[in-house]
This record gives sequence, structure tokens and C-alpha cells, in this order.
Amino acid sequence: MSNPVFENSPYFGERRRQATTPNGYPTHPGYTPGAGTTYPQQQVDPQQWQSVEHAYRQPAAGPAQTGRLTYDDVIVKTGGLLALVVIAGALNWFLLGGNLLVTFGGLVVGLVLGLVNAFKREPSPGLIVGYAAAEGLFLGGISKFFEGAYPGIVLQAVLATGATFVATLLLFKSGAVRVTPKMTRFVLIALVGYALFSLVNLGMMLFGATDSAFGLRTSVEIMGIPLGVIVGVLAVGLAAFCLIMDFDAIKRGVEGAIPARFAWSAAFGLLVTLVWLYLEFLRLLAILRGGD
Repeated sequence: MSNPVFENSPYFGERRRQATTPNGYPTHPGYTPGAGTTYPQQQVDPQQWQSVEHAYRQPAAGPAQTGRLTYDDVIVKTGGLLALVVIAGALNWFLLGGNLLVTFGGLVVGLVLGLVNAFKREPSPGLIVGYAAAEGLFLGGISKFFEGAYPGIVLQAVLATGATFVATLLLFKSGAVRVTPKMTRFVLIALVGYALFSLVNLGMMLFGATDSAFGLRTSVEIMGIPLGVIVGVLAVGLAAFCLIMDFDAIKRGVEGAIPARFAWSAAFGLLVTLVWLYLEFLRLLAILRGGD
């Protein structure tokens, strides 16, 4: 698992895949092996029996009635968080003019809340909503800056992000791409390598080792192709793989009948990946249009 939001959850994580009863059925929170195997004989009241029989004849309760996670829960909460990101972004873009203090404040607050939410075992709707608002302020400011330098780039990045999301969802639903242990290890190693490259590149930019706008991404070329284009394409592919792994974690959560409140965790995990994917497209498109 690559996304810590899902990995650190006792419900979405890999351990959930292996948790079964001796008879092969999925376990539930609080399950104790061997418990409940013997029952004392009790006298059944006729009225109680009629009540049980009446309940038995009623339509079976669905996940929503039993407080279990559903895909609808995840869709609604993800849509709500995305709407909040757009509203906060529009606020900083149009009303505040991409204010630098608000933009970088949103970046710092979003980073802190993102780490807090990622490592919380229980979802906190308030903190997740706060993360979405902070990220919206940051994205609104950074998007306005890029749009001023490269007109039309924000719409291109939004469309590319949406298209990638739909494509990965269709691939996952069709079974064309499956999450396997080998794929998980590959993504994890690639994420670590990309993180190290990003830290080195940031350090070189901060200490003046390169005066290029994107550091090594634009100052180094391989066969005439800027390094940032190659790395950007790989990063977009990596984010797409992470989306597929997020879908797999949510699928296991729904099938495992985990509590409905974890729809907040699922929505937050998807939002984190989508924000990362959008930023990668924004930077990749800016490098490609660097000669404009």
C-alpha cells in the first residue's frame, strides 16, 4: 500500500485482506476466535417469537441501514471535498488575487493537516474539511500564477487530471489492472525514489546550486529532452497507479463491511492523490510550454 491514509487504517490496510474466521468468513471489529460457540438453553416467549418472525419477513437491511461503508458514501464525501477545494481556490484566485501569504499559508496548513489526517487511525471530519479548504487556497494561488505565465494551462491540467481519474477507474473496474504485491512493491520503491529526487532538487534550488525555475527538471536535458518532462511523465504514471491502489483499498473496505464513518478517510485519500496528480500535470505542462 502506498497511500498512508489507507495503509494506517485497521480497515483499509492489507491486514484487512487476510482477516477471516476459521470458516473463511470475513471478521468484524471486536471478533474473538472461538467466542460464541456455545449457547445456553433458553425459553422463548411466544410474543418474542412472533416479533422475530415478523422481522425475518421484512426486506433485508442494506449497508446504509446497518451503518456500513458504501460507494455512495465515498462518492458524496469526495465530491463535497472537491467542491470545497474549488470554492476555496476561487476565493484566493478571484477575490484575493492569489495573495502570496494566503497561498503559502494554505500550503503549510495543508501539509500539517495532511500529515495529521494520514496517520490518524480514526477519521476526523473537521480536520479533513480543514485540509480541503487549505489545499484549495494553495491551489487557487499557485494556479493563478501559472495561468498568468502560461494562459490556458490550468484548464489543461484540470482536464488531464479528470481524464486520468476516469481512465484509471475504468481500468480498475474492468479488471485490466489489478493490485498485486509485486505492483505494490514497485510503487513503493518508485515513490521513495521520486521523493528523494524532489528533496535533492528542492535543496539545490534553495541553496543556489541551480538558477533554473524548476531546478534539475529544466537545467538538465537527456537527448534534448528536459529531465523534468521525463520525470513528470513518470510521476503522472506513478500517481495514476496510486489511484488504482486507492480504488482497491476502498473496494476491500466496502466488501469488508467496515463502518460508514471511514468514508471520510477514503475521500481524504482520494483527494490527496488527486491534488498531487493535478500539481504534476501543472508543472509538466509548464515545462513543455517553457519556450512559449
